[in-house]
Amino acid sequence: MFAKNAKKKSRDDLVLQAKQRAVELRAAAYGAASDAERECLEAVYAYEEVLSAKNGKRTRASRTWQMIKRYGVIAATERAVDRPDETAGFAALQEVGLGRYAFEAVILRHPSLFSESAVARSRERMAISGA
Repeated sequence: MFAKNAKKKSRDDLVLQAKQRAVELRAAAYGAASDAERECLEAVYAYEEVLSAKNGKRTRASRTWQMIKRYGVIAATERAVDRPDETAGFAALQEVGLGRYAFEAVILRHPSLFSESAVARSRERMAISGA
């Protein structure tokens, strides 16, 4: 509700802050086992915010949630990033100023939890994007 009111008053700075806080609260409620897991979940919720804004209705990142259920949060993040093409959420999050939530950014903050190839791909994508 706060984000909607801020948008009506053309306060884009407050809209972004409200979205970031909503993402953080949803991730905290999930019950992550570590800071890295919480940040990966924030990435998923941030991507859902972008999808929802684009589609005009609440939209879930269904395939990502399926991977999380099947492999766990950290392994799903690894699998999403460690492929030749960038994740769907990467460009979308960068475009709306939420790039710090991208899986690639999370991996670079916690490189010891991920494979060398996932870290390398993350570095490459972040460098190309200018982040």
